Amino acid sequence: MKYTVYLSGEIHTDWREKIIAGAQAQNLPVTFTSAVTDHDASDAAGDVLGKETDSFWRDHKSSKVNAIRTKLMIEQCDIAVIRFGDKYKQWNAAFDAGYCAALGKSYITLHSEEIIHPLKEVDAAAMAWAKTPEQIVEILTYVISTK
Repeated sequence: MKYTVYLSGEIHTDWREKIIAGAQAQNLPVTFTSAVTDHDASDAAGDVLGKETDSFWRDHKSSKVNAIRTKLMIEQCDIAVIRFGDKYKQWNAAFDAGYCAALGKSYITLHSEEIIHPLKEVDAAAMAWAKTPEQIVEILTYVISTK
């Protein structure tokens, strides 16, 4: 069986690349999907619908265009990994976790101990909480290949 793992959340570090490389090293049958990770491109996704002078409406249109991809990827995934970084508030990642929970999708959170408290509800619905991309690879290896 080929698994699809959706990688959601923080876009400023290389956690996605570490998970993908680790899964490849374990020869796991996984396809990885993700939201758009180019911040400027994501912010401009709605610009095709017309220029806005009000930043609220620009963000509103772009979030809807981005949601087409995000909803599809979450609905099609077998497992989601939701990364919360320490530097920025990833409200979109919290929304993705909630959407996974509503759909009954298994998801794993990835974040440091410093933000356990604000993520208690998100973690409570997760199947696991990991601190490192390497732990994510170990979980995927166990789940997919029972190694």
